Amino acid sequence: MKFLDENFLLKTKSAQKLYHDFAVDQPIIDYHNHLPPNQIDENYQFKNITEIWLKGDHYKWRAMRSNGVDEHFITGKATDEEKFVKWAETVPDTMRNPLYHWTHLELQRYFGITEVLSPQNAKKIYQQTSEMVNSPEFACRSLLKKFKVEALCTTDDPTDSLIHHQNTKNSGFGVKVLPTFRPDKAMDVDNENVFLSYVNKLQTASNVSITDFTSFLAAIKNRHNFFAETGGKLSDHGLNHIYATDYTDAEISKIFDDILAGKTISEHQKNQFKSAMLMHLAHLDHAKGWVQQFHLGALRNNNARLLNALGPDTGFDSMGDFSQASNLSKFLNQLDSTNQLAKTILYNNNPVDNASFATMIGNFQDGTVAGKMQFGSGWWFLDQKLGMEEQINTLSNMGLLSRFVGMLTDSRSFMSFPRHEYFRRILCNMIGNDIENGELPDDINWLGGVVSNICYGNAKEYFGF
Repeated sequence: MKFLDENFLLKTKSAQKLYHDFAVDQPIIDYHNHLPPNQIDENYQFKNITEIWLKGDHYKWRAMRSNGVDEHFITGKATDEEKFVKWAETVPDTMRNPLYHWTHLELQRYFGITEVLSPQNAKKIYQQTSEMVNSPEFACRSLLKKFKVEALCTTDDPTDSLIHHQNTKNSGFGVKVLPTFRPDKAMDVDNENVFLSYVNKLQTASNVSITDFTSFLAAIKNRHNFFAETGGKLSDHGLNHIYATDYTDAEISKIFDDILAGKTISEHQKNQFKSAMLMHLAHLDHAKGWVQQFHLGALRNNNARLLNALGPDTGFDSMGDFSQASNLSKFLNQLDSTNQLAKTILYNNNPVDNASFATMIGNFQDGTVAGKMQFGSGWWFLDQKLGMEEQINTLSNMGLLSRFVGMLTDSRSFMSFPRHEYFRRILCNMIGNDIENGELPDDINWLGGVVSNICYGNAKEYFGF
């Protein structure tokens, strides 16, 4: 079998038929990513392949550092061509890492280049691709159309103006570009001074005078309403774990007053405040019929020296080993007990917890919505072949794969949409193997329908796009 041919990852005739007849042409609903809304609004034209491909991609940066590449050629002041050449020198050493597959999928799907990237052809490919990147076909909006993106959801702070989402909508651009409410900073009281600065920012954005916890919640609700008016249908939280410490309303009000007064609060009080905010935010989501997402388990900013030099989201995060199940159960149960549990997606970042997450969602399926509770796709360090297979297998064994809302890019790059193709090929290969092994009936139309729903239909119905 030739590397990366039309049947890449598809090991059986059944898998090939499922993919080519039912998956490949499905539109994309990319319901969680970190794409810059301003670049879509402006239909930004990238200068060269380094800007569109390497800038901001901490997956590639980690690999380059592991390969002994100096930071000068990663986030430093080297030229874009020099940075690309250093990436090309690293690519052969990423064999068996998903970056090797993604790199060559992206070269093929975006540029039609079937050569294997290497130090020998790096400068030639840099020139070839950079010329193409400067054409109208590689402007941001054209790329979204090229990959049949029907809707995408960016990740946005409550204080964001959303002007770029509004402009894009009003421009008549056919792709839905919707905001996602990411209120992590509104509950992060680990550093009281940083939190106070955020309170001031929220006050300005909401035009609500924040003098106590009640007015703070009013400001949050104001922005939540604004996101909904701008088309938002999802929230998202990036947390080590769910917070579910017991509290009273009086305790939370005092904690907030103490922070406003410049006082230091205890670790227990911080956990109480975070728990209260999660509950209030979940109530807002349920009231609007939104989907709430929880990305759990990442241990962030491990390298203090390089964090101070380069800032967050630069490649110094890892899997955490946090305790997940108990607080998660308590939180979901509290919401369910008052019938205020919204549609929910749980993303796990440590495969040790896969079965815990997959069984937890079953506790709170209530028959009101098919697949109301979702065990989300392989996330971050698990969005590779083995991670996807383990997530699919765990969900299949402990829940209903047929109700799964499928893949997302979780990316800051317009070059990442082939990750949907990667997922679809893996999914079809797994189901195709089951057919060939006699574990599923040879009913291609039925199973093809399941595949097309996982790739597209389930997400469209679940999110209401």
